Amino acid sequence: MNMLHRLWALVAFFAVSSAFSPNVMGQNGGGNGDVFIGQPIAGIDVDAAGVLRVKQFDPRVALQRLAAAKAKAGDNVMRPSDLRKVSLTRLESAISESVAAGQAITDEMKALAGLTSVQYVFFYPETRDVVIAGPAEGFFADPTDRLIGMNSGRPTVLLEDLVTALRAYGPNQPPTPVISVSIDPTPEGLQQMNAFIASARRWAGPGDARRIAQGLKSNLGLQTVTFKGIPNSTHFARVLVEADYRMKLVGIGLERLPVKVTSYVERANPSAVAANAMERWYFQPNYDGIAVSEDGNAMKIKERGVQLVGENERVAGGRRTASGRVNRASQAFCREFTDKFPQIEKRVRIYAELRQLIDVAIAAAYIQQQDFYGQAGWEMSVLQDESIVPVERYTAPDQVETAVNAIWRGNTLMTPLGGGVHVEPRIALRKENIEVDTAGSNNQTKQSAGPSNLADDQWWWD
Repeated sequence: MNMLHRLWALVAFFAVSSAFSPNVMGQNGGGNGDVFIGQPIAGIDVDAAGVLRVKQFDPRVALQRLAAAKAKAGDNVMRPSDLRKVSLTRLESAISESVAAGQAITDEMKALAGLTSVQYVFFYPETRDVVIAGPAEGFFADPTDRLIGMNSGRPTVLLEDLVTALRAYGPNQPPTPVISVSIDPTPEGLQQMNAFIASARRWAGPGDARRIAQGLKSNLGLQTVTFKGIPNSTHFARVLVEADYRMKLVGIGLERLPVKVTSYVERANPSAVAANAMERWYFQPNYDGIAVSEDGNAMKIKERGVQLVGENERVAGGRRTASGRVNRASQAFCREFTDKFPQIEKRVRIYAELRQLIDVAIAAAYIQQQDFYGQAGWEMSVLQDESIVPVERYTAPDQVETAVNAIWRGNTLMTPLGGGVHVEPRIALRKENIEVDTAGSNNQTKQSAGPSNLADDQWWWD
């Protein structure tokens, strides 16, 4: 038997990202408030050419910053809240006034008053306030300069991510059909890979796994990263890319989650997989988690996870794709990852950020669909202005390296893996996916505290 065909090689196409700081991002996340505390912290550094490296941070910095944040816990914005409301129209006015006075956008604004989730969208016709709401808590910058909750360790919802989504679904413009990232090999890379495989048949042996893996990596070369719907130089885009990247590493057995998930590598039987088959995995929303009031002025994003699906299960253009080929190991990996996503996002921050961004995109799409812009007389002129609220401030990941895991098992060479993140927020807002809140609980939550008695400069309240 040809020894090359005894090598099971899995190739993942992925990119890496940084977060709040343009340079670095931590790898772990979520939990019980001790995340990043007292343990080594790893991050990723991406230079202007897209070259990456792992970077370590001193965990004592997190302890110092947490202590400083707790010292300000008496401040109103640092107190935890089960439901904090943020008026986007008032926030824009506050930002405009700060910038006009020569002041920077505050951390309170950048962290949206400590929101850790967007659960509601409200419109108040009497005051013409467009409001998002959800749980909130005090926050601080971790050693990677990412803002996180000081009680839960969960990431805060960022102003720049909200602005990116609002620009995709802004006033007086057509809706953005899809927000997505796809990471794919180049035709030249695939051709070189196939040529390498053909030549390796003459020399491959049982001890050549590492050599073959390196050969596959170097011949495939850099992969192409393609974004749709949002600028590729935003933090929003980088979260999508990193979530996809990290998931691929889990799938091919190069990263272990703190929640037990059996990788695709551990599940797959090489004899049941077509040689050189392109296995593709995508993150997408669960699209049936929306409840709206009868008047449409109160929308709730219900508790739900994010789906990981294979190519033949992906929703694209509002329809599921179908390849006709079913890989049971791939299906099982996707199903377990989806089922455990709520636990995973509590332990690994990048997936919590992915969930946040999907919810933010759905909220922005709802604001546009209901024309809250027109009803509020809100042109969003300040948040639309990149010179006032910059969000396109990161090095765009246009090309990234290949990761390969080579395992001797069976008699099939399996390459490669691909996929991405695919979000069509307006699908969640279709009639068949929406529950009408006839009991009035959304409105009850909306009216529990309104904006009618706020001070002129107040843009958030509990």
